[in-house]
Amino acid sequence: MTIEFVAFGTLTVVALLLLRKFIRYRSLYPFLPRKYNFGKRRNTLRATLALLEERNARVLVETGTARLGLRKTKGDGASTVVFGLWAKHHAAQLHSVDIDPEAISQARAAVAELNLSDSVSFHVADSVAFLQQLTEPVDFLYLDSYDYDKRDPAVQRASQAHHLKEFAAIEGRLHDGSIVLIDDCDQPGGGKGKLVIAKMRGTGWRVLASDYQVLLVRDGGASADVQVTV
Repeated sequence: MTIEFVAFGTLTVVALLLLRKFIRYRSLYPFLPRKYNFGKRRNTLRATLALLEERNARVLVETGTARLGLRKTKGDGASTVVFGLWAKHHAAQLHSVDIDPEAISQARAAVAELNLSDSVSFHVADSVAFLQQLTEPVDFLYLDSYDYDKRDPAVQRASQAHHLKEFAAIEGRLHDGSIVLIDDCDQPGGGKGKLVIAKMRGTGWRVLASDYQVLLVRDGGASADVQVTV
């Protein structure tokens, strides 16, 4: 085996690894410029945006505010800006709730910087209490509040129980066309959605896409077979 052949083989492997990384982690273009890398959330976010469009969503709710705007989209997900931007373009409204006033303050500044303030309503509150007091039908629910610790089983259980309480609090305002997205699911111990997903699958919901995030729709909803492409 020649040195040239070994070198070519090594370069080929490196090139394939880089290509695999590039293919797996891509942007939400044309919704946002290509420079914003959404990493492992990209496919489920893309599928969610397609469903929001298809189902003409108007009332969007997220628990757990993304405070960093479009900074660190790969690690943070930038949900408040992503769904706020979609809301602005579709005459919808995003309600973002977080118990931490500082998180809300930072997210509010990021949203204002991008001229999305009219499309995003911020609420400093316990998410379960906030969801319980909502009276209007909710078209989209994003669960991403109680922080998950992949090394601490006690925190894992608390996070999973909290997200289940959130779903129970808002379940009566979800309808056949509603969409639910749960963050941080592909984690040791089952992630944030472990209990919620089990509950939902037993009550007429189905998993449409499952990766780091899990996307669910009702079996009785309108067309839900959105293509998720890499």
